[in-house]
Amino acid sequence: MRGARTDNGAAPSAADEAGGTPSVVLDHLSVTYKVQVDKRRELRRVLVGNQSRRRRLRLVEAVQDVSVIVYPGQSVGVIGHNGSGKSTLLRTIAGLQPPTSGRVYAASLPVLLGVNAALSGDVSGHGNVYLGGTALGFSRAEMSERVGDILETAGLTEFADMPLRTYSSGMKARLNFAIATSTAPDILLIDESLGVGDEEFREQSEEQIQSLVANSGTVFIVSHKAGAILKMCNRVLWLDHGRLVADGEPEAVVSAYQRVMRQRRRQRRRRQRAARNGA
Repeated sequence: MRGARTDNGAAPSAADEAGGTPSVVLDHLSVTYKVQVDKRRELRRVLVGNQSRRRRLRLVEAVQDVSVIVYPGQSVGVIGHNGSGKSTLLRTIAGLQPPTSGRVYAASLPVLLGVNAALSGDVSGHGNVYLGGTALGFSRAEMSERVGDILETAGLTEFADMPLRTYSSGMKARLNFAIATSTAPDILLIDESLGVGDEEFREQSEEQIQSLVANSGTVFIVSHKAGAILKMCNRVLWLDHGRLVADGEPEAVVSAYQRVMRQRRRQRRRRQRAARNGA
């Protein structure tokens, strides 16, 4: 697999061939946090006397010892099963999730764009443009010059005075994307949000991403849609249970990932059949 890697060093081809000064460096990055064990399962254990009533926490190793070097002009897809650490990785790059160990270097402020972006439901679309711009470090005066173009780009001019909670998921995604890309960020992090919205929005998003990359920007895209990854990315990272198992050319990495997922689904079905037959 050209440009692939399975160790904890930087990718030998996908990264090194790009050259120049890195835009993002992940140096042996690990993120661990605690989550509460399923309450219903714990209640059953308490009722049968197997556990105390003390709340139990489980340690989750969301990202494990990931090292990556990314350069300007790279559009990096991040793939993996649910719970593989994709969103945690992006939040850590954005500075929203502190690493447990290791370091993150970013040449400029990364902008995180996701379905659940921090916009206010009770504020109008117009007002949310100002909120979003402020979060990106722009003054109210600067956003006043941009607000009309942002709403027009999002196709929401006639809905500008309506509260965000009345917007559909597609409308929210368009507004979020228009705010984030209006600033032409050097590093854009996209978490699943391109799967929301109509075909026109997706085409517009793809064009803006391609323009950003062409102008030496860096983009990370988390998506479960292989077609979107193959179309918009020139490099792919594959995370599995928090570990980076492959880093390289999109076609090779996506193909390997899909093959492993098919094998796991077959194994899961065999176990389910065996369990039913043994019952």
